[in-house]
Amino acid sequence: MSADSPSHSLPEKPNLAHLKHQAKDLLRAGGATSLALAQRAIAQRYGFASWAKLKAHVEALGEIGRLKEAITANDLDRVRAMMTRDPALHRAPLGYGDSGPLTWAAECRGAPPTAERLAIARWMIENGSDVHQGGDAPLMRAALFDERIPMMDLLFERGADVNARFDSDYPILCAPCETLQPLALRWLLDHGADPRATSETFGDCVQIIISTYCRNPAGKHACLEAFADFGLSLPDTAPMAIHRGRVDLLEACCLREPAAMGRHFSESEIYPLEPGIKPGDGLHCAPLDGATLLHMAAEYHEIEIAQWLLDHGADPNGRAAVDADGFGGHTPLFHTTVTLVVKTDAMARLLLARGANPNARATLRKALRWNGDPDRERMREFHDVTAVGFARQFQQPAWINEAAIAAIVAAGGE
Repeated sequence: MSADSPSHSLPEKPNLAHLKHQAKDLLRAGGATSLALAQRAIAQRYGFASWAKLKAHVEALGEIGRLKEAITANDLDRVRAMMTRDPALHRAPLGYGDSGPLTWAAECRGAPPTAERLAIARWMIENGSDVHQGGDAPLMRAALFDERIPMMDLLFERGADVNARFDSDYPILCAPCETLQPLALRWLLDHGADPRATSETFGDCVQIIISTYCRNPAGKHACLEAFADFGLSLPDTAPMAIHRGRVDLLEACCLREPAAMGRHFSESEIYPLEPGIKPGDGLHCAPLDGATLLHMAAEYHEIEIAQWLLDHGADPNGRAAVDADGFGGHTPLFHTTVTLVVKTDAMARLLLARGANPNARATLRKALRWNGDPDRERMREFHDVTAVGFARQFQQPAWINEAAIAAIVAAGGE
């Protein structure tokens, strides 16, 4: 490819005939003096030094696409025929991060690995695919879900490294921590993964568990307990007790610090991060900096914790701290109308039943810093809104909890 940055990106499935038409259109428009020069200009538009290189890339993508389809269909005969005919396909840019066909085979998306998929992965390894491709990307992708443990077994038997780092920074152990998969996590720990593995970008595995976009309370609890079982010392704090879903630990913390029930907690207390690691801003919904324990329980959908807090004097209308710019002051109910957990009205109904004001108002702001997308990094301000109004203006529609909104409206909210 050209050293210059392309001005356009190729579509996911580029069509050579369409690219030829673009060159002819450019020639007709006077943008080139010959078809050859027009084709070269189109190639350079997409970052290729010549038409020949663009053409070869598109043709290769067609073969790679057919290989991907064969793997997805669990068609070992077709995979074997294609890769035997062209061994370079073992290194084709396919799978997560273009790590290779073995990475795609290891993912087995949407279902546990079948005997046919395991046979494909086994054949690939025995005939030229590198089990360590992309920093053991096949194992990293397999470790994202508990159901893929049979694939993890196969990869490990063939030499996969449980302490490898995907893309040089992301320890394999981080994968099940990100997706809250306790069985895959314990499998890695049982097979020698370092429980103290840390990513320079994302922090250690415990930090990933408590700030991940996934919201599966049971999975989160089990992942944290796995680390505790393997001897990792977890902070003995009220926020960590909530993350662990442990009423007994929360009660002990509140006995030591009676004021904890109503005080405001900083984001650094909620996310105990290493120096230089930024908190998971964007991976909670209503702001948590300056929140109370009940706000945290509502945010993370910890129903049992919320019930215990309310039974022991937590204020259902307690307000988060207001910052120097006047933002904050929202109640726990705001954490129910915008959520990353399964959309249910259970938390909203609990708070309302205990006296939460359905029309409490606040002025708050929220940024979503996710995946480096500048359009999602902009700070959004919500002025004098109720919990329902906050949701109706929120910048990520997929996070809106209509079930909670309906419960609040039924209680007189607007």
